[in-house]
Amino acid sequence: MTEIGIRDVAAHAGVSVSTVSNALNRPELVSRTAADRVAEAISALGYVPNVAARQLRAGRSNAIGMAVLNITNPFFSDVVLGAEEEAELAGYSVIVGNSYDSEQREARYLDLFERQRLDGVLIAPVSGSLELLERFRKRDVPVVLVDRVDHDGVLPSISLDDVLGGTLATEHLLRSGCRHVAFVGGPVRVDQMRERLEGARAAVERAGARFTFIETQTLNPGIGREIGDRIAALPAADRPDGIFAGNDHVALGVLQGLLRHGIAVPAEVSIVGYDDIDFAAAAVVPLTSVRQPSHDMGANAARLLLQRLGAVPDEPLITRFEPVLVPRQSTRHPAGD
Repeated sequence: MTEIGIRDVAAHAGVSVSTVSNALNRPELVSRTAADRVAEAISALGYVPNVAARQLRAGRSNAIGMAVLNITNPFFSDVVLGAEEEAELAGYSVIVGNSYDSEQREARYLDLFERQRLDGVLIAPVSGSLELLERFRKRDVPVVLVDRVDHDGVLPSISLDDVLGGTLATEHLLRSGCRHVAFVGGPVRVDQMRERLEGARAAVERAGARFTFIETQTLNPGIGREIGDRIAALPAADRPDGIFAGNDHVALGVLQGLLRHGIAVPAEVSIVGYDDIDFAAAAVVPLTSVRQPSHDMGANAARLLLQRLGAVPDEPLITRFEPVLVPRQSTRHPAGD
């Protein structure tokens, strides 16, 4: 089937190509009669304007790309929602890519964002390397890191103090009487996981307790259930009595795994998650979790990018939120918590 072009519309309407172009892009320059003829021709021929070509000529797409680690995690869904709401207020659309913890998928989305000549990029990177983002800096396309800090101080960022988050979760377990804490999460190439692990390990070492690290290559309830099964199968003397999971999905899976093997939570094993997603409070044993201000993080990231595009007033180039521990029934509560 032959694609209908602007010249076909002009011929059908009996007007010049420039008149059709003005009717589409600058209607105030076209008479009512000519505009009606162009509209009738577009309808009759089924013409679809080439928006991409128009954007390329204008040098602006009014769209930004956003790559996140795992859109199935409600934390990232809420981050995206916050970014979309802010972008929409400024007249921008957000094209979302789910890397699903894969550097290859992330690279493909960045290629797509570049080919589409998007105006800016928001990204929660998979790995510690930011080399793939250099192409955007060379073309003066603004990039903002989400849930991550550029340790070289080059890229602006919106993030959370995950070392503090790991510390809060683990110290809560230790104060509740746990003497063997396991951190379940990963992969450690992801900065957030490495920092949560760092905070957890340091807290355990300060307390002189026992520490176990169970690394995962992704973060989902299925992985959590498998680890819950493994922990339940251990002799009681070897079983951790406190578990800090890298996110709530894993924590909820571990909770399910332990309960189906008759391990009492929190009487035998206490569990702390991370993110404080809606499901955390609704679990069969409501989950203690470390809360991140996910919606605010997404909104702030979008405002920072829009500021660099000249669409909103100035924003701080680096914003570091602090996590908050939310105690529930999956842990024993020491005095003061």
